[in-house]
Amino acid sequence: MIINANTKIAPILKQHPGALEAIVSISPRFSKLRNPILRKLMAGRTTLAMAAKAGGCKVTDFYDQLKPLGFDIGFDTEPVGVEQKPLPACITNLNEAEVISLDVRPVIASGEDPLQLILEKINVLKTGQVLKIINSFEPVPLIVLLEKKGFTSYTGYVNDDVVETYFHKEAASLPIEAVSACSASEGWDEVMDKYNNHIKTIDVRALEMPLPMTTILDSLESLPAETALFVHHKRIPVFLLPELTERKFDYRVKEIRDGEVDLLIFKN
Repeated sequence: MIINANTKIAPILKQHPGALEAIVSISPRFSKLRNPILRKLMAGRTTLAMAAKAGGCKVTDFYDQLKPLGFDIGFDTEPVGVEQKPLPACITNLNEAEVISLDVRPVIASGEDPLQLILEKINVLKTGQVLKIINSFEPVPLIVLLEKKGFTSYTGYVNDDVVETYFHKEAASLPIEAVSACSASEGWDEVMDKYNNHIKTIDVRALEMPLPMTTILDSLESLPAETALFVHHKRIPVFLLPELTERKFDYRVKEIRDGEVDLLIFKN
């Protein structure tokens, strides 16, 4: 296989079983690729040039690690930049004062969930205003939640570490509230008894966002019939719950203590 700066990581990993560890050895930042969910999200759209920028290394570092595995190098290909879609007119025509910015990276880095802070900003937006969320990744769960509430969104990639997502509401809407687990906790013991030995367990407490949600959804894709998914989580996954309902899953939530929540997810 001939590789160059524009070759995506996914086909490289598919070509040779040793390619994953070869890439991980280049930079500690690539160790997250060992997580199969993250690989599924990123490897198919990340080129060697993009990965080199994110990892603080050179494209030739990839060549040095992959050539011994049998990859041929196409040195004469220049990296192609990521195509940037223009901002829609509803955003570009706004005055600077009409764009409310919120950088959630420090909140996430501290281990906290920025949802409540986001909802506070969303709920005070006036008609025609835009909320700009600054993050290090595309906040897909938030986009899904807010678009179902009547918001339009646009995501722009500033660089490999900065992603700006704009939320624009066309008309006035009711306040959006975080999902309460009170009613979802009822009947926990009954559901546990029903599924008894037919339970698959996963633990997402150590995963960085948005991997908890994507890991849970990926597990549900392969969940056997008549089986419940038992999830150890750090918090109530408020972005996930509406998605479960959309996919015809029911759930129960049990708050153990601060920083520890259990979920039971099963088919309606």
